[in-house]
Amino acid sequence: MPARPGQAGAAHRRASRTSRTPRMVRALRRAARGLVVAAVAACLVAVLPAAAFAHVKVTADTAVQGGYAALTFRVPNERDDASTTKIEVQLPVDFPLASVSVKPHPGWSYAIEKTTLATPIESHGAKIGEVASKITWTASGEDSGIKPGEYDEFSVSAGPLPETDRLTFKTLQHYSDGEVVRWIQEQSGGDGEQSDGDGEQSGGDEEPERPAPVLGLTAKGAAVPGPAPAAGSAAGSAAVVSESGTDTGVAWAIGLSAASLVICLGCAAALALRWRRTG
Repeated sequence: MPARPGQAGAAHRRASRTSRTPRMVRALRRAARGLVVAAVAACLVAVLPAAAFAHVKVTADTAVQGGYAALTFRVPNERDDASTTKIEVQLPVDFPLASVSVKPHPGWSYAIEKTTLATPIESHGAKIGEVASKITWTASGEDSGIKPGEYDEFSVSAGPLPETDRLTFKTLQHYSDGEVVRWIQEQSGGDGEQSDGDGEQSGGDEEPERPAPVLGLTAKGAAVPGPAPAAGSAAGSAAVVSESGTDTGVAWAIGLSAASLVICLGCAAALALRWRRTG
């Protein structure tokens, strides 16, 4: 019995849909894979810059030449299998600090080493021939150490701050497995070279792999815009912009990548649902 025109048309439409279904499924699968890859890439873009900024840094409430400052050393743990158990901070002997006092830190002990100056300095009318040259913080036990994924801060009051645009605090970070990370590389002033602290230099303007913590100082009489962070800038205001911009930029990068991940996963879920209905 010959098929009616209506039945023939319906059969043709069903056959057409059946032939298109595999192509649609393949296209949807490719789109879903592309969205997943894009989401993973967005996360990596955010995480890698954040890891790059995980350095030991020094900040201050205010850092004006001739004044006193509360210095804070921020120490992140960059390892995933060991704790930080000791921190050694070398104080700048070329620009000696006449007065140094350490804020007690729960779970940690500290020791101050002193050195005798070849030429005494004067502070508040008195001659100072011996100054602090190194502070060592030691965890009372591994449980008190800085664990993977954590950071800690150690505070010092120091002054009077010398008449220079920056102070460098070379730091050694000791881990529970015996590794010692040397944060001692510094940027040479004005010549575009970097020093690793052992007399070797390399060209380029990029930040060293293990930069020493640097505190920018504000000149006497200059306006103090706010907390003076660790930066290689000669002006306190420029240092503030640099540090806050870095932290804000990292936060924005992480936030945007998280939003991208949510959007991509949502689109992938929608495509998967459409594929199910189509199939």
